[in-house]
Amino acid sequence: MSVTIKDIAKLANVSHTTVSRALNNSPYINEETKVKIIALAKELNYVPNYSAKSLVLLKSYVIGVFFSSISEGTSDTFFHEIIRGVNNVIDKEYNLVVRGIDDYQYSHLIDNRNFDGIIVVSQSKNDDEFIQTILEKNIPTVVINRYIENEGLVNIMSDDTKGVYDAVTYFIENDHRKIALLQGNKEFESTVYRKRGYIRALEDNNIPINEEYILSGRYDLKSGYENMKKLLKLENVPTAVFCANDDIGVGAMKAIFEAGLKVPEDISIIGFDDSNFCNYVTPPLTSVRKDSLAMSEYGGRNLLNLIKNKEVDKEKVYIQSQLVVRKSVKKL
Repeated sequence: MSVTIKDIAKLANVSHTTVSRALNNSPYINEETKVKIIALAKELNYVPNYSAKSLVLLKSYVIGVFFSSISEGTSDTFFHEIIRGVNNVIDKEYNLVVRGIDDYQYSHLIDNRNFDGIIVVSQSKNDDEFIQTILEKNIPTVVINRYIENEGLVNIMSDDTKGVYDAVTYFIENDHRKIALLQGNKEFESTVYRKRGYIRALEDNNIPINEEYILSGRYDLKSGYENMKKLLKLENVPTAVFCANDDIGVGAMKAIFEAGLKVPEDISIIGFDDSNFCNYVTPPLTSVRKDSLAMSEYGGRNLLNLIKNKEVDKEKVYIQSQLVVRKSVKKL
């Protein structure tokens, strides 16, 4: 039978309220008594009953991680790194609930009784209503991955525009001028940020924008495969293709190989996200590393501070991306 607070109180000859205060690090108890009770709890292998504790403290011990979508446009690597980053930093008594906003129809269940805090991994303006709802319910909230106008909100993003700018500049430094862009989901703001980096790099190097080279799609393998086949049918085939994520890049590489061409001998490719498989495709894929782990760890730490009513910095924070060079780009 497990040890309870009442058992510890009886052995320590104090009230169960005193034991509860000691175990919750309350300032309303002297240090000597607190140390004595904590040592006794450890000796007895006391395990907190969070269900009972949540009723007393009006806490759920649940943190929600809500993605714009899990099934549409969220790569496995991005999803895994976000969850791993949050899990790395949250206190052990919290449980994570992971959902997609697009699949979550029961927003009336989102309140302080069910969530102590929420991290929104936002991709689209379609999430704004959801974000506003949880803010109105006074749930501590952090939004990562997308710029939010609300100045009173903890908001952490990756500098996707700079990452793509560096990637396209790398193509140009290797003497490429015919550079295409295979885009992801048009409703995602990351698509806008990444196209902006592509355009700026071409303009800064006086390379004309060729609209034939810019194709819209989805953040998946099939989109990269089908759009690359369209590029290969052009009269003036590009020598380099920037792909808005690594899944698109691998799909594009398959289309190139099926056409009897090679990467990078005939067409150079760069992806985005620096997924785990980039080292294991042939050739290894050059990619922009989006530090999703750092972004989510920073977000998780800030959320804990909000839950604990500690002061947090609510300025916009940009996590820098980095170009990881491998073997998929040829110097012309």
